[in-house]
Amino acid sequence: MALPKYKTSRANTHSRRANWKASVAQTVTCPNCGAPALPHMACPSCGSFRGRVYRDAIRPAHTK
Repeated sequence: MALPKYKTSRANTHSRRANWKASVAQTVTCPNCGAPALPHMACPSCGSFRGRVYRDAIRPAHTK
């Protein structure tokens, strides 16, 4: 197995790692309530997906 002959400089390392960026998660609007939700997932505010309610909506602890 080949080994590197010289140490990789910081500039080369940083320029190589400069393309490792996190991308923003794409969201779609829920047709039921209009809240942003991840595609192919149940809506976190109303719990519906493709016209069906799959689970109770996630509600904050301070509301009734």
